[in-house]
Amino acid sequence: MIEVIVNRPSFEYDIHSLVKSFFPREDVQIHVQDTFTEDTALRISVEFTDETVSICLMEQGEEKESGVSVINYAERKETKNRMKRQLYQLLCAYTGQTLPWGTLTGIRPAKIAMGLIEQGMSNVETAEYMRNTYLASKEKVALSVMIANRERYVLRNIDYKDGYSLYVGIPFCPSICLYCSFSSYPLERWRKRVDQYLDALCKELDYVADRFRDKKLNTVYIGGGTPTTLEPYQLDRLLTKIQSKFDTEHLQEFTVEAGRPDSITREKLQVLLDHGIDRISINPQTMNQKTLEIIGRRHTVDQVKEAFTLARSMGFAHINMDLIVGLPGESYDDVEHTMKELEAMAPDSVTVHSLAIKRAARLSLFKDKYEEMGLENNMQIMDMTARYCAEMGLSPYYLYRQKNMAGNFENVGYAQPEKAGIYNILIMEEKQTIVACGAGASTKRVWNEQNPDGSYRIERCENIKDVALYIEKIDEMIQRKEELFAEE
Repeated sequence: MIEVIVNRPSFEYDIHSLVKSFFPREDVQIHVQDTFTEDTALRISVEFTDETVSICLMEQGEEKESGVSVINYAERKETKNRMKRQLYQLLCAYTGQTLPWGTLTGIRPAKIAMGLIEQGMSNVETAEYMRNTYLASKEKVALSVMIANRERYVLRNIDYKDGYSLYVGIPFCPSICLYCSFSSYPLERWRKRVDQYLDALCKELDYVADRFRDKKLNTVYIGGGTPTTLEPYQLDRLLTKIQSKFDTEHLQEFTVEAGRPDSITREKLQVLLDHGIDRISINPQTMNQKTLEIIGRRHTVDQVKEAFTLARSMGFAHINMDLIVGLPGESYDDVEHTMKELEAMAPDSVTVHSLAIKRAARLSLFKDKYEEMGLENNMQIMDMTARYCAEMGLSPYYLYRQKNMAGNFENVGYAQPEKAGIYNILIMEEKQTIVACGAGASTKRVWNEQNPDGSYRIERCENIKDVALYIEKIDEMIQRKEELFAEE
């Protein structure tokens, strides 16, 4: 365990996140007090005064690294950045390592780059600011700036003032993957209640359609879970509800995350095409059969290929594929095998995820067992996936990070020139209101007025994750949205 004490309540979350980035497998405890409570191998003290922050790293009572930075609480953002740079440099000296993203522990580095560009900075000035402020590597800063510019192009026709996007959640899956921390439920246990779930969901959709009848719907994303666990008639019912209740005149993108190949059938794909939807995801995560079995995906590599070939032959013009780097037991060669298999299928977009061990996932509960198999990710693997995507004609278009990611890397979406996912960018950049329906869905209201730093005021409301409670309390879910959007 690593124990951190701070003498006053300031920036505890940022301190914890940065220390955890250097020691992902350690339990990091942070306390606001004067003395340490545990005889831990590494102790870190952070002492604030009105004008300085002093940081000291101690090992078995002996000082190893220390430093002092001048701060100004009137400039809270700059104070935080100075404190984090000081702590980062001390941790670098102590561990002998640097982090690709420097002091950045948040999930939206490209959002920072976009904000700076929109404030009038050139690409060169933005890159220099991010390197100096966050100590991020030249490669990661360049990636952020490049993606920020592409995002701005993709979003050029999005209406932020009068537009909104719609997320619809289907929380059922054929089986629950080892790494999953989403609101997902095994279909076999819930099959008899799916229609009840759709009853509640359609009631929520009716409310949203009426509440936003004077707004412009720009994108729709049906995710999960696995939306294609629905039977064909259920899929048809859901899509008919959306397309009959919502004005789609201004719709720029409609995506259905098919996801698991073992849930895809010709009949379900035909329902999507009958509704004019040809943008889907078919997500293998890996093309190594042994790994699929370890992580609990009850489908085969051949089923991935069959589902992709079927969808393409039926006329789907945009097929995305997700993969995860850092899965248990997978080496560089295993990931390269996956990339070669994807290259042969030629998807229109690919999202490369770095494995994040989340608190709610079974992988986290049995972390020691799977770490013995190896959870490997490094710059060479990430560079290799980027190279294969480039060879497929796919360029980076969105980026986000998660806590506890293998190798402290990132998730990157790659796409053909005109096939970048608009919704994916909107959910990361937080520039447009996203109304979310379904169990566990999170609605995000974005006000049009910008803050002095260029950011937007954002408020959220959450739906209950439990499916049975969502069905029972659907009127409460609707009321939460009513309260969120009541203020004008």
